[in-house]
Amino acid sequence: MQHLFFKAWLIASKYIVLRYFIIAGLAYLLFYVLFKKRWLQLKIQQQFPSAISKWTEIYHSVITMVIFASMAAIVFKVARSQTHIYMNISTNGIPYFILSFPLMFLVHDTYFYWIHRFMHLPWIFKHVHLVHHKSTNPTPWTSYSFHVVESILEALILPIIAFSFPVHIGALLLFLLLQFIYNVYGHLGYELYPKGFHRTRIGRWVNTSVAHNMHHKYFKGNYGLYFLFWDRWMGTLDERYNQFSDERRLS
Repeated sequence: MQHLFFKAWLIASKYIVLRYFIIAGLAYLLFYVLFKKRWLQLKIQQQFPSAISKWTEIYHSVITMVIFASMAAIVFKVARSQTHIYMNISTNGIPYFILSFPLMFLVHDTYFYWIHRFMHLPWIFKHVHLVHHKSTNPTPWTSYSFHVVESILEALILPIIAFSFPVHIGALLLFLLLQFIYNVYGHLGYELYPKGFHRTRIGRWVNTSVAHNMHHKYFKGNYGLYFLFWDRWMGTLDERYNQFSDERRLS
């Protein structure tokens, strides 16, 4: 069993490390190096974080990736037979395969919102979530910059999905890729949605880089991950969100 776990952990580690450094690294290269001046009008906070903060974020992210790989090894190898992960799309059909994506995103968004609010309780924030919030001006490297406890809480979404409802292994792996891409966008420090998107019928429910950047700078409100459903329903959307989204800047 230990041999199977270690082998699965190595495979998961390779995938997670490559995903982090390729996607976050490419985003950083494009927005913070190659086109730093050309795309400055999209920058949410006009100042740029220090180089020291970048290396601190990468350090914490490496620890996070070790934990994520461990959780993946447990779910995909050690406890695989107890999960609802299936291999053949024909088992539940193409319509269910497609519908499983919004289901996973909604489940993850709900889970993230509530653990995020939990981590903002004073004692938990001070000893756990503060590590992530030291990045008051986030960059793509911030995406995995967590305290060990927060990394475990974040990783739990994988078994929550795998043990809760049937999910095709390909759909689950694609979901994990897409959720990381959106995580990088949320911490990008640049707003990519078109101006006025946040006021549209669909856009008012979608979490944006501005929304999450506000959360990092002001330490309150805007707890969602992909959507603003819970923030709007629970009254935790920062009242300045529309103003800052209109300006695409934080004051």
